[in-house]
Amino acid sequence: MTTIAGIKIPDSKLARAATELVRDTESDLLFHHSTRVFLFGALTGERKQLKYDPELLYIGAMFHDMGLTEQFRTSQNRFEVDSANAARSFLEQHGIPEGDVDLVWDAIALHTTPGIPPFKKPVVQLVTAGVEMDVLGFAFDEFTEEQRKVVVAAHPRGENFKEQIINAFNDGMKHRPDTTFGTVNDDVLALKDVGFRRKNFCSIILGNAWNDSNYACTCNDPAHKHG
Repeated sequence: MTTIAGIKIPDSKLARAATELVRDTESDLLFHHSTRVFLFGALTGERKQLKYDPELLYIGAMFHDMGLTEQFRTSQNRFEVDSANAARSFLEQHGIPEGDVDLVWDAIALHTTPGIPPFKKPVVQLVTAGVEMDVLGFAFDEFTEEQRKVVVAAHPRGENFKEQIINAFNDGMKHRPDTTFGTVNDDVLALKDVGFRRKNFCSIILGNAWNDSNYACTCNDPAHKHG
């Protein structure tokens, strides 16, 4: 079993099958990123003394960007949903209990939704924590320099990871721009596509088909307060 920065890489039959599938499906960029996500997530779990299933964290981390790949990005779903669905299919094929499947699904589907994962179960928290550390540099100083160096030595970022991961996001989402509405993902398309126009939440509310004057309450019920 491989150990990196004190974290054991899961080596069960399920974990090995997941590694093989991800290795065959994802680019080196996404594979190494996903493994770092697991490692930084697991290190966060140790630091916070959280109890979690390392195997489920590993699956969540390894599959979290699968929806960006050529094989899994053909839908009009959010890429996180495609990633989560790929993990669900994989886990169900291996007879994993429904509760564990749902936990991994949530961990993947929520990893780009700030503010919610910290209130979910540890596996969900830690997938997001790993992503935020590796992509955004959140909690960077809460890892030791030695931990960072050992993780990156085993699974290199490369000199241009920041630009390359943005390009990978764009490649996985540019054919489905509407799925980025209300998410951090529209920042990617706004950067990479000069023709991209963000949808505005308030404009959608104000411009939708409801004509409130047509549905105003005209009853005499005193419980209904009218302005």
